[in-house]
Amino acid sequence: MQKLLLITVALVAVCAAGISTPWLQFALTLAIAKGFAALGVAVLLRAGLISIGHAMFFAIGAYSVAFLGRDLGLSDFVGLLVGATFISALSGVIIGAFMVRYRAIFFAMLNLAVSMVLFSLLSKLYSYTGGTDGMRVASPTFFGIAAAEQTIDLILFLTTVLLIPAVGLIVNAYLKSPLGHSLSAVHTNEVRLAYLSVPVGGILMVAYTLSAALAGLGGAIAALAIGHVLPEMAYWTESGHLILVAVLGGVGGVAGPFIGSTFLELTHTVAAGITDSWSMIVGIALLVVIFFLPNGLFGLFNPKRKERAI
Repeated sequence: MQKLLLITVALVAVCAAGISTPWLQFALTLAIAKGFAALGVAVLLRAGLISIGHAMFFAIGAYSVAFLGRDLGLSDFVGLLVGATFISALSGVIIGAFMVRYRAIFFAMLNLAVSMVLFSLLSKLYSYTGGTDGMRVASPTFFGIAAAEQTIDLILFLTTVLLIPAVGLIVNAYLKSPLGHSLSAVHTNEVRLAYLSVPVGGILMVAYTLSAALAGLGGAIAALAIGHVLPEMAYWTESGHLILVAVLGGVGGVAGPFIGSTFLELTHTVAAGITDSWSMIVGIALLVVIFFLPNGLFGLFNPKRKERAI
């Protein structure tokens, strides 16, 4: 009950901050979008798998929104989110069928290689993707009703906030299920699972697909918030950013990636408005968290948990 009350208060506070301070709406929407993608990375981290190329699914979700709007004429907000998430999950099934065979550095580097191939395709196929100029994303409609830009931004922000508990409950249920608990077992002793005839490949396949869907959902939200998609969304630095957010927030709970993403985005926004050396301020803040909060920022709200961020 106490945890539920804390989550409710946090969500209400985020909504109030966005409504009372309009310039925060975009920053918070983008932070939550990256939080969904980082949550996908955190799911894989539970199995000891680090994907240095998971931004490819973030980009797939973002470009899916652009293609669905441009080529299929789909403009409904819900339809775009569902369609982009489904396409990302399907991509996760296809790519994951190959990736889940590998572990450690091989898993990390193969994901990086595939993401860079996608980045190159998005940059070079100018007639389809707009090349390095990217693609414009048209303003969405809500159940067939068009709205002013300011209203769209507000609805997008509030809907994104409401998606946190909805998606969070699903992911939390998954992590507490036998499939979710098996991820930690894969990390600690995969050989023992194999001797017990536990289908490790199937366990990782489910995790990889869920991870891809979460990253795609985040990419779709980011595309609608920004109104434009670029190949850089699939670049390796974006993947590194998602890993950083997951570790910064902590993988001990579903809320961790959202806490880390919001902290990093707001620190960046505020620091950039104060000084040109904003990167130094962000770096100092990260060092403080890394040295003094081994369980990530989530550890501040759940101090009894002993699990480390990695």
